Formats: sequence, C-alpha cells, structure tokens
Amino acid sequence: MELSPMELFQKEAPEAAAAFNGLIQALIASEGLDQKTKQLIYIAMKTAMGDERAVRAHLPMAKGLGATREEILDAVLLTLTVSGISGVLKVLPLIVEMYDKQ
Repeated sequence: MELSPMELFQKEAPEAAAAFNGLIQALIASEGLDQKTKQLIYIAMKTAMGDERAVRAHLPMAKGLGATREEILDAVLLTLTVSGISGVLKVLPLIVEMYDKQ
C-alpha cells in the first residue's frame, strides 16, 4: 500500500510532523472562531490553492459541524476574488459531489 503524502511526511520527518501536528492542535484549540467557521476558512484557503486532497478532508468536518451546502459554496466562491477561477473549477465539482452524497 502506498503512503499518503501526510503519512510519508510523518515517516520521513517525524519531529517536524509532530511539531506541525502540535501547531494544528493549537489552532484548533484557539477560541477566536468557532470550529465550523475554521473549517469553512480551511476549505476556502485550500480551494484557492487548488488542493483537492485537503478540501476532501475538510468538507466532511465542516458538514459534521453543521455547515450548510450554501455556506461551503460561499466559502469556495469567495476565493474568486483572491486567486481567480482555477481553484474554484478544480474543487467545485468535488464539493457538490461530496456534499450531496453524505
């Protein structure tokens, strides 16, 4: 079985991976934004980057925290003003398919 990029990162750079995981946990624990809003922001940032793998990971989390289809679509569409249409076109079909299946 082939390792995912994150598994490979953890295998090849365990100290850096542990530090990165600690950063993620600290960001999750911060109280400035609620968890649903944080997931919507992650989806928007990852859409802007065209990172389908990350969007695939964060969409179920956002939905599980109560994010509606419309909220997720708004987060995706907001990236148009920052990074243009490329990320939206790459991620939008995935968002629609995944949201409607779950």
